[in-house]
Amino acid sequence: MTQTARRGRGGGGAARRAERSAVSFETAKYIERNIPNFEILNEEALEIIEHNAETVLEEIGVNFPDNPGALELWREAGADVQGDRVRIPRGLARKLCETAPSTYTQHARNPARNVEVGGRNLVLAPVYGPPFVRDAAGGRRYATMADFNKFVKLAYMSKWLHHSGGTVCEPTDVPVNKRHLDMLHAHMTLSDKPFMGSVTEPSRAQDSVDMCGVLFGEDFVQQNTVMTSLININSPMTFDDVMMGALEVYAKNNQACIISPFIVGGAMAPVSVAGTLTQVLAEVLAGIAYSQLVRKGAPVIFGAFVTSIDMNSGAPTFGTPEASHITYGAGQLARRLNLPFRSAGSFCGSKLPDAQAAYETSNSLNMGLLSGVNFMLHACGWLEGGLVSSFEKFVMDADQLGTLHHLARGVQMDEDAQALDAIREVGPGGHYLGCAHTQANFKSAFWKSDLLDYKPFETWYDEGARDTQTLAAARVERMLADYRQPEMDPAKREALDAFVAQRKAAEPDSFM
Repeated sequence: MTQTARRGRGGGGAARRAERSAVSFETAKYIERNIPNFEILNEEALEIIEHNAETVLEEIGVNFPDNPGALELWREAGADVQGDRVRIPRGLARKLCETAPSTYTQHARNPARNVEVGGRNLVLAPVYGPPFVRDAAGGRRYATMADFNKFVKLAYMSKWLHHSGGTVCEPTDVPVNKRHLDMLHAHMTLSDKPFMGSVTEPSRAQDSVDMCGVLFGEDFVQQNTVMTSLININSPMTFDDVMMGALEVYAKNNQACIISPFIVGGAMAPVSVAGTLTQVLAEVLAGIAYSQLVRKGAPVIFGAFVTSIDMNSGAPTFGTPEASHITYGAGQLARRLNLPFRSAGSFCGSKLPDAQAAYETSNSLNMGLLSGVNFMLHACGWLEGGLVSSFEKFVMDADQLGTLHHLARGVQMDEDAQALDAIREVGPGGHYLGCAHTQANFKSAFWKSDLLDYKPFETWYDEGARDTQTLAAARVERMLADYRQPEMDPAKREALDAFVAQRKAAEPDSFM
């Protein structure tokens, strides 16, 4: 879809100049893969991991602390419940997972931006959760609500991003118990792309559902999915009551959840790939099965957040071969369960948007494409192991997401793509720059970066010898200057404003 905001109109040449200077941006449709998934595990390996995961659930079990309602649901389903420990008979969790849909639609307030999650599709969403932000001018600092709003605007303006995300940074200048209201309000009003809800407390998840009722209509929300939200498992094998409480709210209201173990290999999971995949599968089976105990047919995603650890410093590491092996294997396990898959992102451990960040991010993004990921959180903006949302890296990553779109198209083999007429026309010793085939296809033949510099050295030098971070900083400013808020029904905006004001007034501020 193309939206254009015109600064002025006139007749003749003035109109044409206005058209050329108009702010115009596109949002690409979610990726539909036309390339094969990379499968790293053979049938024997997959069967071993599945068998071992069932053994973990049956013999070791998982914990559901401080959640008597969850324990009762498991007991009624046939699990062995002793204290907080739930031991799940072999095959029970897998059977319960069968009612979860293999695909679902997440609706946006602009129907042209709806996304299909699952199958061969890939939906890209921005960074999630950092308490700090960084830009070239101000350096590293605690995030504010103004920073949050800027990221929502950048996500809205970014062509290759399909989703507005959730906590793109944690606005620390707003009370903890009320910031979810401001964040959701920003996603709903500053963008018309799909978004995520709050999971930091069950009542905040309910606020998210209620605000969606204002935006979409209560009946529409109950019959359709309008949020996809992140539920992390407290690995190893613990399902805390806060996250499970949020999951229960969303599942009861037909809203999608990413059930995602939080794996740091060597700390929250074994150091071996096979051992980690066993734990990931056991945790995901238990989490998705529980969502189906809450409501059969509730939409869910098989999640896998994977990083290894530096055994000297204890810091997480990203873009590593082991993380790729685990992600490829988890994708295969998700497909065997016929469930959508979430993993990968613009992961890096670098403190700056530098070469380390670029290498690690490139490894992570390509891994996500080839592993069959359906929902990629953290697709742009991630820095410093997830502690920082970087404005420059956001636009650097968002630009590179275009390569994923083009790689996913695969190789075209129609008559025009075969280009025999061009080869005949040019013949031996010629060139293709002026031939008919080139003239007909040059505008769309190659992916083109909107950020990177390909100018000759002399031109680049004369323009200030700008590095990529400098170019990215300029692009951030240009995109924010060009931003135009999407139109919204005034009555809905007024109702959202009133809801937020009422909820904020209902309790005192808390920064704990």
